[in-house]
Amino acid sequence: MKKRALLSVSDKTGIVEFARELHALGVELISTGGTEMAIKAAGIPVKNISEITHFPECLDGRVKTLHPVVHGGILAVRENKSHMQQLENLNIQTIDFVVINLYPFKETVLKPGVSFEEAIENIDIGGPTMLRSAAKNHRDVTVVIDPDDYTKVIDELNKSNEVTYETKYDLALKVFQHTAHYDAMIAEYLLRHGDKSPFTKTLTVTYEKVQDLRYGENPHQSAAFYKEIFNTSGTLAEAEQLHGKALSYNNINDVSGAIALLKEYREKATAIAVKHSSPCGVGTGYDLHHAYTKAYDCDPVSIFGGIVAVNRKIDIATAEKMNETFLEIVIAPEYDDDALACLKKKKNLRILKLASISEEVKPYQMDMKKTLGGLLIQDIDAVLIDGEPKSVTERIPTKKEMEELLFAWKVVKHAKSNGIVISREGQTLGIGQGQVSRVWATENAIRQSNFPVKGAVLASDAFFPFADAIKAAAEAGITAIIQPGGSVRDQEVIDEANKYGMAMVFTGMRHFKH
Repeated sequence: MKKRALLSVSDKTGIVEFARELHALGVELISTGGTEMAIKAAGIPVKNISEITHFPECLDGRVKTLHPVVHGGILAVRENKSHMQQLENLNIQTIDFVVINLYPFKETVLKPGVSFEEAIENIDIGGPTMLRSAAKNHRDVTVVIDPDDYTKVIDELNKSNEVTYETKYDLALKVFQHTAHYDAMIAEYLLRHGDKSPFTKTLTVTYEKVQDLRYGENPHQSAAFYKEIFNTSGTLAEAEQLHGKALSYNNINDVSGAIALLKEYREKATAIAVKHSSPCGVGTGYDLHHAYTKAYDCDPVSIFGGIVAVNRKIDIATAEKMNETFLEIVIAPEYDDDALACLKKKKNLRILKLASISEEVKPYQMDMKKTLGGLLIQDIDAVLIDGEPKSVTERIPTKKEMEELLFAWKVVKHAKSNGIVISREGQTLGIGQGQVSRVWATENAIRQSNFPVKGAVLASDAFFPFADAIKAAAEAGITAIIQPGGSVRDQEVIDEANKYGMAMVFTGMRHFKH
């Protein structure tokens, strides 16, 4: 029996050449719409789907392949005598190759100003249905969704006049992965368009692969980086690597954290240093060199082998300063030519460019964390303070202290809990984080500072359960504290601050980061 192929593709890359090869192998071609026109224009014999179904396309092309002649020809199990007898009784011929890719839904909805109606019209119905039919019956039908697979199919046909079962299986797997991805995109678009809660009864998320990584958290673990479909502007997924070896899992995680913290600062030139996904130095200044110097001086030891993210164009002076220590990654919105040449002298330094690095995080972003046997999902922590900070001590912070408290509050929001940040004049002095005791975090922040902390301010990501940390801060010379408040011992903590003449403000908002 002569083999038949049904071809209907939105992406016409290589389809004419593939059709020509199939025709040369004696395969009868069936097609629709633009695919049929392209094949005919190349002088290759092809039948319109209506010649097979004896039913015209209708509803502006919405219905053309949803027909028993099509799906019967695809789904019939060739070794099932009853199936084959039914096909003969109904005058249905088998379809042995299904070559389809879908309406460009993603490309449509990502276009600026696209209407909801246009998006809906680009939801493919017939295509996924035929793909699923063919993938289900992959033992008998070769289903091709990716133009990259055309060559493999033709090579196997030329070799043995058959496509191997292993190849058919792999192609079917690719189909179900693709249709799941396609439907998940549509569902997410409808959620966003309707401003619906993302915490639905079932959760299906989809990402697209950006690259394989050098390794995972440790060299013996393999890893890859995937990106979201919508709203990736201003994120690491859009960064361009200009220099250096491939990124690892830890590199991606660290840079992402650095970018998230950097977005808190837009008004001034800012440099963020990160090590093991935790900030180790933050500085703002009148120019980038000044800001980077502050970030570096905070902790010259920890920044070694770290990540640096900045929100201004890197100039030659800053590049030369960066080259004085070993850095894993530098990411910036732009680079002066001489600065880029300077940084490239470091053979293994990864240099990334992200023009939109300061862009505000779009709404509808979710934070996900895999657990054993499950997935935690929450809104991202996108709010700094809900309302105005409330002064709770006898002494109200000065305007300068308040500015500094807000600087430190931005940093502690991104520090691992328990988190304490000490800062002065737009520079972190000490960062205590990841401690199981808040007083330990406070003592570590004081102890690790390379500068005297007298006259500095302190931020805490959560309330103080006891007054011991306030006493430690006061004895070190801290003058003002910002914290969420909310402890049953708040008054005890306030009394301790008053005892030392410290100013304290409550934000009413906690920023745990586990």
